[in-house]
Amino acid sequence: MSSSKHVAAHSIPPHTLTRLAQEWLAEDTPNFDPAGVCVGSQEVEARLLCKTPHSILAGSPFFTAVFAEMGCTVDWVHQDGAETGPDAVTLTAVVRGPARCLLLGERPALNCLARASGIATRCFQLRAMAVAGGWHGEVAGTRKTTPGFRLVEKYAMLVGAVSMHRQDLSGMVMLKDNHVWASGSITEAVKAARSVCSFSSKIEVECRSVDEGIEAASAGADIVMLDNLQPQELHVAACTLKQMFPALLIEASGGVTPDNFTMYFSPHVDIISLGCITQGCPVVDFSLKVQKPAF
Repeated sequence: MSSSKHVAAHSIPPHTLTRLAQEWLAEDTPNFDPAGVCVGSQEVEARLLCKTPHSILAGSPFFTAVFAEMGCTVDWVHQDGAETGPDAVTLTAVVRGPARCLLLGERPALNCLARASGIATRCFQLRAMAVAGGWHGEVAGTRKTTPGFRLVEKYAMLVGAVSMHRQDLSGMVMLKDNHVWASGSITEAVKAARSVCSFSSKIEVECRSVDEGIEAASAGADIVMLDNLQPQELHVAACTLKQMFPALLIEASGGVTPDNFTMYFSPHVDIISLGCITQGCPVVDFSLKVQKPAF
């Protein structure tokens, strides 16, 4: 989980939260809200309930931003990074505001929280496996994110204490097989990329063998991704490359799942990235229940 000293939410610009909240609300209610007539604008209170035990909470900045746009307030019982515990139902927050506005924000806000918390929970589990296995490298996500939802999913990785990896194509140069084939060789691809990014960006090259890794490192790549190698083959390749290029970072990727994750641990592997952190990741079950007024 993210450190209490370094709050992950502080990395998100407030104007970005506002923009995303407005987009999600506009998507869900592009014109009339007929159901709003049924409930009106009287002040109500709703309780946010988590119904998936032992989950890691993530996504509160987005949840709060959605309701702020609706003129509602959110009081959190638990903060991002907290584990909900073993109870079947855990009170997580209380939302207050005009009834129709609260209900307009309900689904977009819950979508953010359910998705982010599911990713953070998986990340926390993977990080715990690495610690238990004595592996000291970086667990990382990928760019295999939901279109339009990347910021939420990358933020959830931070809360779950894994690396976001590159946030987008501008964040770091990654030369994959198609780049190499189009360029003619790994050496030419690295040379071309370096002429544009200069010293300010790292270059990573996707490699399928030790020979390709040697070519990438010799051409000046900072990181070699050993892609889709079986664990034993990976360990041999990583050891060979580290002996030849001690400063080279080695990333293992391709086919890594929570079930086989520990098989990729090696003192010569610096990073293990997993697409399943975001793809096919279970969500955490939340519901928002408006409380009946007391008479």
